Amino acid sequence: MVKEKVLDLANKISRTKRGARDEIKPEYPEYKILEPVITEEMAEVALCLELRKPQSAEEISKLCGKSVEKTSELLWEIAMAGVAFVNKIDGVDKYWHDIWVPGHMEMMVNNKENVRKFPQIAEAFDAYGKRKGPAAAGIFPVGAGPMRVIPIEQSIQAETRRASYEEVSKYLNENTIFSVSDCSCRTSREAMGEGCGHLKEDMCIQMGHAAEYYIRTGRGREITKDEAFEIIKRAEENGLMHSIPNTDGPGKTHAICNCCGCGCFSMRIANMFVNPDMVRSNYVSKVDKDKCVACGECVENCPSNALRLGQKLCEIKPTKEKKRELPSDTEWGPDKWNPDYRINKKVVTDSGSSPCKAECPAHIGIQGYIKLASQGKYREALELIKNENPFPAVCGRVCPRYCESACTRGDIDDPVAIDDIKKFIAEQDLNDNHRYIPRIKHDYDKKIAVIGAGPAGLSCAFYLATEGYKVTVFEKEKVPGGMLTLGIPAFRLEKNVVNSEIEVLKELGVEFVMSTEVGKDISLDDLRKKDYKAFYVAVGAQGGRKLGIEGENSENVITGVEFLKDVNLGNETALKGNVIVIGGGNVAIDVARTASRVGGETVNMYCLESRNEMPALEEEIEEALEEKIMINNSWGPKKIITENGKVTGVEFKKCISVFDENHKFSPKFDENNLITVKADYVLISVGQSIEWGNLLSGTSAELNPNRTIKADNITFQTGENDIFTGGDAFTGPKFAIDAIAMGKEGAISIHRYVQKGQSLTFGRTIRSYVSLDKNNINLESYDRLPRQKAYSSHETKNVFEDTRGTLNEEQIKKETERCLGCGATVVDEFMCVGCGVCTTKCKFDAISLVKKYDNASLDLKDLKPAVMKQAIKRKLKITVKKPIKAIKSVLFSSENDV
Repeated sequence: MVKEKVLDLANKISRTKRGARDEIKPEYPEYKILEPVITEEMAEVALCLELRKPQSAEEISKLCGKSVEKTSELLWEIAMAGVAFVNKIDGVDKYWHDIWVPGHMEMMVNNKENVRKFPQIAEAFDAYGKRKGPAAAGIFPVGAGPMRVIPIEQSIQAETRRASYEEVSKYLNENTIFSVSDCSCRTSREAMGEGCGHLKEDMCIQMGHAAEYYIRTGRGREITKDEAFEIIKRAEENGLMHSIPNTDGPGKTHAICNCCGCGCFSMRIANMFVNPDMVRSNYVSKVDKDKCVACGECVENCPSNALRLGQKLCEIKPTKEKKRELPSDTEWGPDKWNPDYRINKKVVTDSGSSPCKAECPAHIGIQGYIKLASQGKYREALELIKNENPFPAVCGRVCPRYCESACTRGDIDDPVAIDDIKKFIAEQDLNDNHRYIPRIKHDYDKKIAVIGAGPAGLSCAFYLATEGYKVTVFEKEKVPGGMLTLGIPAFRLEKNVVNSEIEVLKELGVEFVMSTEVGKDISLDDLRKKDYKAFYVAVGAQGGRKLGIEGENSENVITGVEFLKDVNLGNETALKGNVIVIGGGNVAIDVARTASRVGGETVNMYCLESRNEMPALEEEIEEALEEKIMINNSWGPKKIITENGKVTGVEFKKCISVFDENHKFSPKFDENNLITVKADYVLISVGQSIEWGNLLSGTSAELNPNRTIKADNITFQTGENDIFTGGDAFTGPKFAIDAIAMGKEGAISIHRYVQKGQSLTFGRTIRSYVSLDKNNINLESYDRLPRQKAYSSHETKNVFEDTRGTLNEEQIKKETERCLGCGATVVDEFMCVGCGVCTTKCKFDAISLVKKYDNASLDLKDLKPAVMKQAIKRKLKITVKKPIKAIKSVLFSSENDV
């Protein structure tokens, strides 16, 4: 049943009346937000309040006909509910109404108890913006909306035309009383289960009358001015922007909000309704393309998706920019909106951008760290790398170098030695007495269990720890590192390098529990009882795979994975005589090269694939050949020959083809073309298996036919809600960098999962980077420059040390000069709201805020005339455009197109 007086109150606050064309109806959010907490009796009193005109209980009691005592009691209840401000003025409590937003809706949502009891309060706040947003298209003068972006102060320090009202410090320095509260927008999102991962706590600062109200009603806690400045600083470090209530008059406000583009209802006006003029500051971003290195930091932190990576090389056929329609002169309906803005953020322009960043699974800002290395800023370069990859020293040695394969420089001469540059940068840190330890951003009192200490698990642990979680890594082996430690020989990746990278995790507070198999020694339920809130399962593919042929269970027939593990653990692995390695991948190469180091007198590899089809990297094949490993292509094992249970040889059959016309694995053999090869040992390296044991027993997590675990491709959540996954357990055997990239995404999902009301997808950047079109690039003007090569010892066959050298500093200077600098950030000035977040993320002074407008805030009483004037202008522009469009459509229609 409708509460009539409450409905009257909703109309009064809305400055309309029952029966009017724009009246508030019971189904509107303005009524729904009041309905659960405002009684008819409270509404009677509240109807006597005036907009921004403080009145005492004594004054109001005369208007409502109730006693002063009863009026005082009801007024306090109204204020507690958030439907009136209260301040002590001249020693007397005085009450008044404000506008809905920014005003009563935020105040009501900040009553935590009421929102818990009545989620419709949060839902009504959300619905209000969706109801009012469409009507605001193009009718507010620039920066005159009820909320306004105010730039991060350091971003406008170089702007000589800046005004004091554009500086955060002005508002803090002019006030003496401060409070901090939860963000009301994020509180609303959280209550609806639609949080974006940016949490609500201690976000919004109130000042003056608003601070007094928030402190007295328990919505916020009192803070000092220094604490307010610290909150602002921390918000900026974490990539947040600032907005202020904008109707207090020029140079005045009563709050500073620390906002994100994916949660803020004010920013929704820009992002969903594509109406940024209503909320923008006086500034827009400008990019210096000569300085920009397309690292992507500004792009991924931009709250309005105004920044995207493009390219800055000379195009043969320039990409045409589409002309943008504007709400200020165009009819603006749902066809112009972006309702999915929280899940469809774009990171590149249609032209594409740097191939190195696009092709790297972790999408590291490669062009960026190359530039920093060229300037000798190795610590900053390392920090940029570790934003996406915690283990650059490892990857500098075992990365497949997708980036180099894609490098545009390779179309001129040789690709930039990206991996060698990264290795050099990481080496500076390994040799430093003061290692780079990332800042821990928060302090979350929640425990997370990572199961498996390989690259995916370690990466996930690293990013969860830097976010502020208590992380414990459980590993069934006695050493951490997974395949980095147990599956890769020391001559490719020395174990002190892995251990050094792991030490950083320990510095971050990550705990390691070794020789403990989850599912055997302890169960997931046991860990849940120990208050672990989520699990990242990254057990890798550490088991060998058999061939399914006669004789493979004989003595001295070993899987390659098992063999490498024994060698790396220092177990007895001495070989002798003839060793046959079956397989043609990278692991098979490692197995063969290791076998030659532990006593194998002759080592022969046999694989199904031809030389050109071998899955092993070309570099690794060449290294094997240099060490006199014999590679025999296009042969498949038919059976293993034994005598008294011990291997004596292998019979092979000729492989005619490995793949069918659809490039599916479908080998065909010539059964009449057989050979027999003597063998004292056979090492089978034809793939790896995932050993689950009882880890997933009793859970809803499911496995695919190939024994990988089923999970969402974006969130990595499995069928058991608190279990997330990544690495080889999810994809099957891949490279360390693939697992590292998934580890970070897993950490993002776990953070969202364990925090109340957060969505796993809303506000999440899908990092769909795309390479530029090399066929459309003119490279004729570039000189050829030789690629720098690190010195390597030629004596490699009998040693387990990594004899590959590292570029020296002089070579680094020369090699970094070879980078073409393919990419640069592109600004959509219309969508840029001038917040300045981008400038705080740029290490290259490549992006700045430039003053484009000169509009101060308006007082509430001056807002309506300004909006009406703007609306009339807009209507005229739309009217003028219509006949022009009609004429163009006739002139250029297909029938009349000459």
